Amino acid sequence: MGASLGAGAIRELAARVGVIPTKKLGQNFVIDPNTVRYIVEQSKIDSHSTVVEVGPGLGSLTLRLLEVASHVAAIEIDARLAEQLPVTVAEMCPELLGKLDVINRDAMHVQVSEFVVAPTALIANLPYNVAVPVLLHFLAEIPTLTSVLVMVQKEVADRLCAGPGSRTYGIPSVKIQWFGKAEPAGNIGKNVFWPAPNVDSGLVRVHVSHPHGDIEENRRDVFQVIDAAFAHRRKTLRAGMADFIGTAQRAEQALRQADIDPGARAETLELASFIRLAASIKASRALS
Repeated sequence: MGASLGAGAIRELAARVGVIPTKKLGQNFVIDPNTVRYIVEQSKIDSHSTVVEVGPGLGSLTLRLLEVASHVAAIEIDARLAEQLPVTVAEMCPELLGKLDVINRDAMHVQVSEFVVAPTALIANLPYNVAVPVLLHFLAEIPTLTSVLVMVQKEVADRLCAGPGSRTYGIPSVKIQWFGKAEPAGNIGKNVFWPAPNVDSGLVRVHVSHPHGDIEENRRDVFQVIDAAFAHRRKTLRAGMADFIGTAQRAEQALRQADIDPGARAETLELASFIRLAASIKASRALS
């Protein structure tokens, strides 16, 4: 492993830039070089990979990504950190600076047209409060992605990887299936961060394959049905979908046409069932 930023260097850089990590921006900087190495190993990127990193912070992960990948686009919302990142790279590994692009933007508003090189891999330590929306946004916005490795709150990691019928199965579990297969890739303790968060973290790997296509209208229709179904997860789908479809009777009809038991609950269904239900609802509305 080449250049790395340990705890002392991270704190020194933060003081130089005048950054005090804030919960509002979800800033928990990785200060353990071994964790950085583990993340990059688990990402399985190589010299052909073009990486987008969300929330590079002070650059501990960015430096290692630049050593391995062919190109890194770093998305940083904090202007001070965005300005400092290329300076840090130039000071520590000047030969890698040409492989780096920094985009000073809120990740939720980044568009594919902003990338100089189309990313093939997303690797990020995502802020806990926006982890799922950011992940889903990038999967939808960047069709060239083939792999994802994100570090998120352990509870979120469990939800993303959960299967139907499990206690943690919910909206993130279903929506991620639209883009591919999610699987756990390791647990991360609190003490590798500065400041240390109140919860443990987990790595989630997504094998991106777009098994259900990438037509935005279809995805939007299905995601609306998923949101509506889980809005009343304690109710049967017949009762829970009544407002969304119109009446309980129409909900039951749409569910039966989609080969779904009206007495079932949302957390028992896999994505394929929601896709059938969205098609059934769309067809019934076209006839009414």
